[in-house]
Amino acid sequence: MVQRFVLSGHARKLIVLLVDVVIVVIATVFALLLQDNLKLSPERLLDLLPYLASSGIAAFVVLVLLGSHRTIWRFSAMADYLRIVAASFAIVVLATVATFLLQRLDGVPRSLPIMQALLIVVMLVGARVWMRVRHASRNTAAASHVLPVASNSEETVLLVGVSALTDLFLRAASQLSENHLKIAGILGRNDRQRGRHLHSYPVLGVPEEVTDVLHRLEVHGIFVDRILVLLPFTDLSVDALSALLAVEKTSSIRVDFLAEQLGLAGPGHANENQAAGSVENLPTTMAALEQCARRPYFLVKRLCDFTAALVLSLIVLPLGAVIALLVAFDVGYPVLFWQQRPGRHGRPFRIYKFRTMRGAHDHRGRRIPDDQRTSVIGHFLRRTRLDEIPQLYNILVGDMAFIGPRPLLAVDQSREFDGRLLVRPGLTGWAQVAGGRDISAKDKAALDIWYVRNASLLTDVKIVLRTVPMILFGERADQRLIDAAWRDLHGSQVRDVM
Repeated sequence: MVQRFVLSGHARKLIVLLVDVVIVVIATVFALLLQDNLKLSPERLLDLLPYLASSGIAAFVVLVLLGSHRTIWRFSAMADYLRIVAASFAIVVLATVATFLLQRLDGVPRSLPIMQALLIVVMLVGARVWMRVRHASRNTAAASHVLPVASNSEETVLLVGVSALTDLFLRAASQLSENHLKIAGILGRNDRQRGRHLHSYPVLGVPEEVTDVLHRLEVHGIFVDRILVLLPFTDLSVDALSALLAVEKTSSIRVDFLAEQLGLAGPGHANENQAAGSVENLPTTMAALEQCARRPYFLVKRLCDFTAALVLSLIVLPLGAVIALLVAFDVGYPVLFWQQRPGRHGRPFRIYKFRTMRGAHDHRGRRIPDDQRTSVIGHFLRRTRLDEIPQLYNILVGDMAFIGPRPLLAVDQSREFDGRLLVRPGLTGWAQVAGGRDISAKDKAALDIWYVRNASLLTDVKIVLRTVPMILFGERADQRLIDAAWRDLHGSQVRDVM
């Protein structure tokens, strides 16, 4: 029985590998068609057969070496797509060198390899993105209401200790917590466990480093509510115990020791902003907003977003590669930065950007002020919004749209403004072109909810046209748009009440 399972696993990997090779060959044929203005004769195809064969063989070798066939497509991630980009260019280089050695590239157009590489990237990544979107849509088809970003029954927990008890806790949490308990990560017993995983949760460091770990998580938009110590009290060093107690004294984070409490879904910390109530405090009910968010326009908009993101990914791929090299040279690796933010229906997702800031500490371990960490290149990328090019991936997989409410950090997303979570967050939106960072949170919420109610092709075109001068000249508050949103949503007399 075990032998049959292993053989079946190898067979599946081989099938995935062969599918990838076929995709590479098809992409090469498409590149030839485009090169010859869609008039590829059988004689011409026969002349280019050595190049096709070289591409197929190179694809088999490169993809095996990089192990792309080991990834489950429906669970593919950004790292897999970057690996495919590298593999695609390696395939083209190997195919070009092999064909040159065979026949000096006779009959092979000089622009063919570039077009071939771009098409291979688009088709290989597109196939994986399609599978991931298809899988995600199946899992979320039944959901049609906003999930609260934070609530009294939901909390984020950092575990301390790697042991059999930790293993049991994670198993129990996955079965009993009903998604009310989120594990931010684990602090291991010693430094040897750093970087390893337990039940897919990473070991982020050791207990003595708890303060630094909390700061790193906050940078990524993850805010810990509770630290649960799953080690005997006597197994903690003096420094570890001091660090944990210091966190408890200087913050709102609870520190629970196993001897005192082993809660799987204990009460969390309510955000002060949540006390204000829900979207009913704004001028329209949640039911009315949900009806607006289910309009056919948003389905058409999603199809247009996917198509445009796919085309733009192909166009900006060379620019993205140049920016990645500049970022690697300027601030080092990794070149991408991510933060966890609430998306449509409040579901968390990772938003990606190119890194624009250097490390938080210098070579002596001293903390560098944030205003000194952004380089000249990083400032240029932020000013021109080029650092947001990786968000084309977020649009492709359905986490974001080109136009919609800008995704906030979970700590900034108040329950008062849940209505803005009924649609996909966007690269730009009505609130951004009306003032962005220069206006208050309530004005932004009013503008975002106004967009949910009034989204249309004309509105989206207006936002695109206003985004261009915003990028060129910076954000400027447009009080006329803000007042119009409040009048449309709530009436001018209610604004003062809020």
